[in-house]
Formats: sequence, structure tokens, C-alpha cells
Amino acid sequence: MSTVTQGTGKGSSRTAILFTGLALFSMFFGAGNLIFPPMLAVQAGDNFWPAILGFLTTGALLPVLAVIAIALSGSNVRDLAQRAGTIFGVIFPILAYLSIGAFYALPRTGAVSFEVAMTPVFGWEGIVPAVIFNIVFFGIALALSWNPTTITDTLGRFLTPALVLLLVIMITLAVFTLTNQNFTPTETYATNAYSSGVLEGYLTMDSIAALAFSIVIISSLRYKGVGEGKPLVRATIFAGLGAGIMLAVIYVGLGLIGRSMPGADQYESGAPLLADAALSMMGKPGQIIFALIVLLACLTTAIGLITSTAEYFSEQFAGSYRTWAVIFAVTSAIIATQGLSFVMSIAAPVIGFLYPPAIALIFVTIIEPAFRSRTRMRYGFFLPIWVAVVWSAIGTFISLDWGADALRPLVNWSPMEAEGLGWLLPTGVAFIIGALIDVIRPVPPLEIGTHRPIESADSASSEGTESAEGSEASEAKL
Repeated sequence: MSTVTQGTGKGSSRTAILFTGLALFSMFFGAGNLIFPPMLAVQAGDNFWPAILGFLTTGALLPVLAVIAIALSGSNVRDLAQRAGTIFGVIFPILAYLSIGAFYALPRTGAVSFEVAMTPVFGWEGIVPAVIFNIVFFGIALALSWNPTTITDTLGRFLTPALVLLLVIMITLAVFTLTNQNFTPTETYATNAYSSGVLEGYLTMDSIAALAFSIVIISSLRYKGVGEGKPLVRATIFAGLGAGIMLAVIYVGLGLIGRSMPGADQYESGAPLLADAALSMMGKPGQIIFALIVLLACLTTAIGLITSTAEYFSEQFAGSYRTWAVIFAVTSAIIATQGLSFVMSIAAPVIGFLYPPAIALIFVTIIEPAFRSRTRMRYGFFLPIWVAVVWSAIGTFISLDWGADALRPLVNWSPMEAEGLGWLLPTGVAFIIGALIDVIRPVPPLEIGTHRPIESADSASSEGTESAEGSEASEAKL
């Protein structure tokens, strides 16, 4: 018996991967992805290339690695997180989904669309226009998210090509009509260009979003007939790589706009910089094109966020997918009407707390297959992730000025703590210790992309038809 029920041909499989990759790109590419690279380019000045490489590390490479991690594990983010303990397995996914969902990233799509796209073009300001706009915006996003199995077709076939076309037009015009302005690097980028770019890439939140989006991507590929196990892993990896390459190319292009825009160092953010760049290159049509880019970028991200959060909460808690989708859309619309600054103030501490354990989770999952011949990670998961959690909690308390004087000596000894990366060394040491314990005390490893221990799966397969249970196990392996 085969697990592939439809779309089994190579051509249809490639098509599924293509449109899934396009859809994943559009889910990732939101307002932050649009406005961060130009300002990074301005602030980095002559150190643009090391800074943009740092940005690509966390803004493009890390999200791809997160997608690969979920594919290799054969898990959703909760199943994966539970390998670091029940407490982490319950709390981390909820915080992750809420931070990229109704409490931050999702309302940000509405707030940014209104303030960056609508206000400059139409002059709309105030609470009443914001309320009306967000009702319409999230109503459209909800309607397009109503059927989660077709989400990749909706995004990949229609919305993403339109978004990419508009971005290519804008970037191409900038490259051929503007010249490098040779801005002086700011103090931060003058001495730590790469690490500053890494921290800027954090702000896209795509690494955390990737853990959440993977549930939609894997479900969509399954619906399109991609078989379980290695075929699904390969398809997910190829889709993730495609999305990551597109992100990297667009980021560099947007950075070149910021680097080439006359007077760009006078802007406080990337949004008005890009808006004025579009206006100077194409006049009023350019301003409209930029507004459409912002709207499409935010809309596609909103669709992805509604779909992924609603799917997760409907699987883990009472209530249907559509019930949760409505809840998240309505909540986000209400929060978005309060404005972008209000949205940012809610979630900043949570985002800062989540990133180190999320990155630790991604890397341990990716590294684990290297140990498949010996063991499966237990302590190699538990120790580094909890070290990252504790370190991140201390950093969050310091940022909120909760016992900061007493807590700073606990973390200031670590290299790169000043750059926000002090957790890397202790987390890496914890992983090495945990991996050594796992090698000394091995347990059967899991098949890639499944939850089946290799020895158990082989045994079930060899039993053949001795029982119905054994038969099902053999079929699943095929």
C-alpha cells in the first residue's frame, strides 16, 4: 500500500514543490523583511557586504534551517519541543505561535499596511480609517485562509508572483538609475558589521515563523500526494531552499536601494526611504507600486500566520480550524488599530526571550542525523535548550530592568554578550556535554522524517504478515 494518493508523478511533484516554495517565500516576506534591509545598508555604509551577510544568516539561512529541522524530525513544533521536556514542549510552542500570531506579527501586518501603504497614498489617519481598513484587511486574509489545504496554491500561483514582479521592477530600476552614495558606517556597523546584521535579521522573526509555517507546508505537500518519510523530507527541504534563495536575492536588492538612494542617511526607517525611492524613480505610479508591494507582502504573511496558528491551536485545543482562524483574525484587527508602536511594545520582550531557545532547537535537530549510527539525542536536546532558556530569561529580565544589577554578572563573562549573542558559548558547551552522555548511553535512533526508532521499524518490517499490526508497519515503511 502506498501513502501517495495523488500527484505521484515527478512533474506534479516538482510543481507542488515549486508552488510550495513560492508560498513559503510569501509567508516569510512581510513588512519587516521589506523595510529592514534598506536601513541596514544606510547604517552599514562601506561595510554593507559583511552587514548584509549577517542579515542573511538569520533572515534567510536560519529560517531555511528551521524548515529543514521540522522536516527531519517529522514533527510539528510541539512534538519537537517536547524532546526538551514537557514544560518546554507545552510553553514554547504556545508563546511562539502567539508571538507570530495574534499578539505581534499578525497585527503588525495590518498596522504596517495602514501606516506605510494607505496613509502616504490616500492621507488616511486616525482611529476610524484604521478600524475600517483593518476590518477589510483581516477579512480578506481570513477569507483566503478559510481552506488550509489550498493555501499554497492561493499564495504560490497568484499572490507571490505578483509580489515578486513588483519587487523586481522596483529593484531593477534602482540598480540602473541610482548610484552608490558611500555612506559612513554608524558606530555599531563600523566595528561589528556582521554581528549587527545578524541581530537585525533576528527582527524579521522568520526563524520562529518557520517553525510555525512548517506545519502548513508539510500538510500541503501531503495533500498534494508527496509520500511520507524521505520523499516528504526532500520536498520540504527543496521548498525551503527555494524560499531562502528568493529571500536572499530580494534582501540584497532592497539593500542596494538603500545604499543608492540620495539622502538616505536622513531617514529614520526603511519605509519612508523606499516610498520616496519609488516616488523619485517612477513618480506617483512608483508610490502606488510601493503601496501594492507593502499590501501584498503583509497580506501574504497574514494569510500564512492565520493558517499556521489556527491549524496548530485546532490540533492542540478544543475548537475547529475555522473557529481559531476567526479568533486570531478578529483579535489581530483589534490590536492593529492601536498602531504599530503599540504592537511593538507588547511583544518585544517575548521575541527576545524566544530566539535563543528556538535557534538551539533548530541546530540540535539538524545536527542529530550525524549521530544516527550511534544514538538519538536526549541530553543533547535537553541541556543546550534549557541553558538557552535560562540565559535568555536572564537577558530579558535585564532588558526590562528587573534585578538587572544582580543579574548582569551572571552573563557578562560570556563572549559577544554585548552584541546579544552571549548565550552561544554556554549553549554550545551544554550541547557537547549532552551529546557525550547520549553517545555513552545510546538509545535507538529515529528514522529520518518519522517518530519510529530504526530498530523497531526494521523489526516490524521483517515480521511481514504475521499480524495486522506488523503489516501496517511494513506498509508505512514502504
